[in-house]
Amino acid sequence: MAKSYTGGKHWAATRWKGFTQVTTQPYTSATHGGRQVQNLVNKIGLKAYKKFDDIKAVPIGSTMAKPSFTVGKDGQAKLGPLFIMEKMTRGFNADTSNWRYAAILPGGQTMGVTKATNSAGVTFCHECHVSGEDNDFLLLAPEEYRVK
Repeated sequence: MAKSYTGGKHWAATRWKGFTQVTTQPYTSATHGGRQVQNLVNKIGLKAYKKFDDIKAVPIGSTMAKPSFTVGKDGQAKLGPLFIMEKMTRGFNADTSNWRYAAILPGGQTMGVTKATNSAGVTFCHECHVSGEDNDFLLLAPEEYRVK
């Protein structure tokens, strides 16, 4: 799975496998097209992220990755995009509360990166994440799938 995203134009496309998994198993994410996703967080953001519903803000440099897949009627899994959120420094982009979003397709093609390659291709990310404003714009995994 990790090799499938190599070549994506975001540094986390090659490093997300070293992040800490904060979900116990894949779960269906309506906000990610009904795909099965898992949540992983880098060391910078891990302590803040694991507060889950009590997150007020995550530190600059916090990066979350969500590899995704679907399962067809034939029972075969099909890899989906790798979704990435990275908390940037103040002033990066007020429109996204300084979050940089990225989506890397299987095969390493970059679907989009905020303020970079096909930025318009990931504007839908923040449009959805505004509903998580109370948790620094993070949409958290359902409680039953969270690592304790």
